[in-house]
Amino acid sequence: MATDVEAWTSVPQQDGMFPRPDSENLGDQYDDDDDVLNEVEVNGNWTPQEKALHEARLKAKAKRRLRRTSSRDSTRESLSEAGGEPGTDPTSPKGKVNANDRKSRMGKGRGLPKKGGAGGKGVWGAAGMVYEMEEPDARDPNYDESSQGDTVYATVVPELDEGELEKTVNPIVQEYFEHGDTREVQALLKELNLGPNKYEFSSLAVVLALEGKASHRELMSRLLSDLVGRVLSEDDMARAFDKMLTDLPDLILDTPEAPQMLGQFIARAIADHALPMNFLDRYKGKVDCDHARAALDRAAVLLSMKREIVRLDNVWGVGGGQRPVRHLIKEMNLLLKEYLVSGEVSEAEHCLRDLEVPHFHHELVYEAVVMVLESKGETAVQMMVKLLKVFWETGLITLDQMNRGFQRVYNELPDINLDVPHAHTIMETFVDLCFQESVITKQLRDACPSRGRKRFVSEGDGGRIKQ
Repeated sequence: MATDVEAWTSVPQQDGMFPRPDSENLGDQYDDDDDVLNEVEVNGNWTPQEKALHEARLKAKAKRRLRRTSSRDSTRESLSEAGGEPGTDPTSPKGKVNANDRKSRMGKGRGLPKKGGAGGKGVWGAAGMVYEMEEPDARDPNYDESSQGDTVYATVVPELDEGELEKTVNPIVQEYFEHGDTREVQALLKELNLGPNKYEFSSLAVVLALEGKASHRELMSRLLSDLVGRVLSEDDMARAFDKMLTDLPDLILDTPEAPQMLGQFIARAIADHALPMNFLDRYKGKVDCDHARAALDRAAVLLSMKREIVRLDNVWGVGGGQRPVRHLIKEMNLLLKEYLVSGEVSEAEHCLRDLEVPHFHHELVYEAVVMVLESKGETAVQMMVKLLKVFWETGLITLDQMNRGFQRVYNELPDINLDVPHAHTIMETFVDLCFQESVITKQLRDACPSRGRKRFVSEGDGGRIKQ
């Protein structure tokens, strides 16, 4: 190892063959070094270490020349593109390329700095650049309400398409049939974005009413009347009925009486000012469908009747809990009187179902028993037992309603006896027949009050019969 160190240091230090290059005259001394090395090679005094060092210096010299040439070429291009002075020397100190410059040194690109010299991490722009004042955006997450003013938040409701509209309308209408509150329906519709298809709500709702009961159709007519002017317009309502008249061939498949019912809807809507008064005039001479013509004829006939306002208010009848008690009592009395005349049990059953008051069927039982007590002969007794038996067997009148009806008669029997002297005797006979036909229970039969028999012989009269 000591021999190698002496070989590295002995020869160059004698004749100055390998002088230490300074950073200032590094490029100028390469030519002198090559001459000295050539002389050593000619004399044959090169060692292997000197030869390897010579080759390394040649490679380094070639790299420096290539780097210097490429830098001068890129400087010339940048000066020519920037419109620099033609007499400027790129190799002069002023034309030297900065070592930290971001310009391409491989001759690629236009030689311009990136982003115009304004790029870099954490840099907003070029020095001295002034930005214009921007108006604050209320939708910006960084919007400061205290410094910018009051903020108004708007809820964006997507518009319902045809499929979603049908799925949304169905539960709203079914729930309305239960509570009958039109204001709740109006509030629900205002929360929805029906868009230009809002008229389809009326058509979908009326179709559901056609498939329901008479009470549902009455509620639907009231709803249409209340929606006009608040949620829907007369034009929207007219478009809805135009669509239903067009779809009548399909509606008949589910509801055979759809033409007549739709005609009643049209007449009621015109009377309630939900449809324009000239709605029927639009179709004169322009109807080809027989079903649509039947519906329009039905509406025209109803509107041409005398006192049509009163008649059209009850065009569907008044069903369920919407009817007053006096009206229900009157309807049940007419039902029973018609049955005693005709004897048709099926017609009486149909009329009772149309009343849609299952919670008030005890009134029918009460009126039937009182009518038996006030009648003369056995015919009324037999017919009423038969009617109550049919109502009991079909389940139209429940056990609770049957018991309540008879119990009401039991409680009022003393007052009824003032008008009907033989009420107790008739009542006992009627109750026994009802029990034999399994209309009432044994407990209800035993609860029937019996009038005490008058004693014709007193204990102190000596057995003399009273006159």
